Amino acid sequence: MRKLVPSLATLFLLPIAVLAEERVQASTKEAEMMVHKAIAFVAKEGKEKAIAAFNDAKGPFTYLDLYVIVLDLDGKVLAHGRNQKFVGGNDTNRKDSAGNYHFSRRILEAGKGAGKGWVEYQIENPQSHKVETKVAYVERTGDIVVSCGVFKPAQN
Repeated sequence: MRKLVPSLATLFLLPIAVLAEERVQASTKEAEMMVHKAIAFVAKEGKEKAIAAFNDAKGPFTYLDLYVIVLDLDGKVLAHGRNQKFVGGNDTNRKDSAGNYHFSRRILEAGKGAGKGWVEYQIENPQSHKVETKVAYVERTGDIVVSCGVFKPAQN
């Protein structure tokens, strides 16, 4: 009986400890849902008000590691939910050290082509400071392309 009580206590407390662990990374489904939420906001509130909301790093369009990026159809960054220094820039013609075009070009191509879909690319993860694979959901609405992405979990 003495051995059973600690074992039972562990069984009941372990789920609580797991639930108490703070989650820091969102899922691809949550990234896709964030884009849907952003597009609905554009439709309801208009592009100007929506872009202001998307640029608010503490606003409703940031969650865990998710944030919204918005490009116009020429590739100019209109909104970046984590880093305002990118707003106004255009990296669509820039290439990385491997000779691949910047991810913004691929996001723009997906938005202008099929109108929606997934884009996978390599970029430095600001938490690990390592180049990792990120996957972003992209969808066009009117004359803008909205995207939101997550880093893929490391595979061992």
